[in-house]
Amino acid sequence: MEECISVFDMLKIGVGPSSSHTLGPWRAAERFLEELRNEKIIHTVTRVKVDLYGSLSLTGKGHATDLAIMLGLSGQDPESIPIENITEITKIIRETNEIHLGNEKYIPFFQQDIVFNKNFLPFHANGLTFKAYIANNKAFTSTFYSIGGGFVVKEERINAKKKIAIKCTFPFPVEKATELLNYCTKEHKKISEIVYENEKSMRSEATIHSELMRIWNTMLESMYIGCHSEGILPGGLNVRRRAFDMHQNLIGLANYNNPQSWLEQIRLTEVKFRQILKWVSCFALAVNEVNAALGRVVTAPTNGSAGVIPSVLMYYLVIENHDAGENEIKQFLLVASEMGSIFKKGSTISAAMGGCQAEIGVSSSMAAAALCELMGGTPEQVLMAAEIAMEHHLGLTCDPIGGLVQIPCIERNTMGAIKAINAAELALETDPKNVKVPLDKVIDTMWQTAKDMNNKYKETSEGGLAIAVNMADC
Repeated sequence: MEECISVFDMLKIGVGPSSSHTLGPWRAAERFLEELRNEKIIHTVTRVKVDLYGSLSLTGKGHATDLAIMLGLSGQDPESIPIENITEITKIIRETNEIHLGNEKYIPFFQQDIVFNKNFLPFHANGLTFKAYIANNKAFTSTFYSIGGGFVVKEERINAKKKIAIKCTFPFPVEKATELLNYCTKEHKKISEIVYENEKSMRSEATIHSELMRIWNTMLESMYIGCHSEGILPGGLNVRRRAFDMHQNLIGLANYNNPQSWLEQIRLTEVKFRQILKWVSCFALAVNEVNAALGRVVTAPTNGSAGVIPSVLMYYLVIENHDAGENEIKQFLLVASEMGSIFKKGSTISAAMGGCQAEIGVSSSMAAAALCELMGGTPEQVLMAAEIAMEHHLGLTCDPIGGLVQIPCIERNTMGAIKAINAAELALETDPKNVKVPLDKVIDTMWQTAKDMNNKYKETSEGGLAIAVNMADC
């Protein structure tokens, strides 16, 4: 049976720099606390140890996995924690060698209580095991897997799903692009309308509206913050922020005092090709510089690719359609999320499993499809736009220098955004009858490519640029 994936599963608000390596482990720590409470043993815990495996271990330091685990075990929530508090909370834990477990009990917690194991667990490249020691030297152990986009699972749950069919409650359950297209044809609806009907089976229209706008406002704020922040990104690579200077050169002395008035001022700027190219790049850079600095962004579908969708949507709002507003924003996000869910079901959105094609490639496809529908594309053309974008990201490796989500990750968001716009335009100018590569085929190919790809190019920093250019070179 089809898996129900909501818009709000695909687009999550969280803290950077990585959905797999930061947000996922953070959520796993929260779930571990929930298990301790359910077992009624949280107040008897005397020590907690965390073992990281595979990609979580190999690039965990650069992805702030250890910080995320400390924050999660402390009972902090990534959606609501004040960003400025992150450094102070983790600093106190390290200096005092003590953690306030679930905001309920102080226990000793040392740096060596988070163990980086380079070996891989068999189920997934991103595995982590929590062990809580209780009275009489007994221990409660639980293993989780961060499978991309902030999704966290337990192996036994996935195995159970293979044995027991779980009925999807969506009126239009979708596993493949062909099924989605059949619904659109039969119901005479756009893709966004099909997705909206599915969402309405789970929550009220008012809730859908407010949550989609909360997601957009978080995206807008991350672009705004990134365009108005200068300096050096943390982590040791000494990467200088570029969005600030690019933004200053583009907007000059415009007068504004908040993200929305900023958007309106951008609409008044020059729109020659070079300026458009720079604006889209600026928006994407801004988001992922915020992400790299442990700021708040929206996984879309991951943190490493968080800049593509906001920058393409912003392009539509400030360049293509000055009359666009909340309806177009919601339409865009509905389509984008559905494309992401199809990729997740048919392949992967985890760079540790599929390389960067699973992150930037998928985000570019999501953005291309969403833009195509806003520009008047038919459902067939929307799927074509998604296919074109992914076709030209196939085989893209993930080889972050120093394990940091900075080089080449930040620039790749600009490339993914530009490719998305190009893919949408190509689809709009193409008769679907002439399509040679269906979206489902390119998703199958992406998954096969992921399986064939050498592990050193899957977010391990053991190959590619991560080896050719090391920390000392920077």
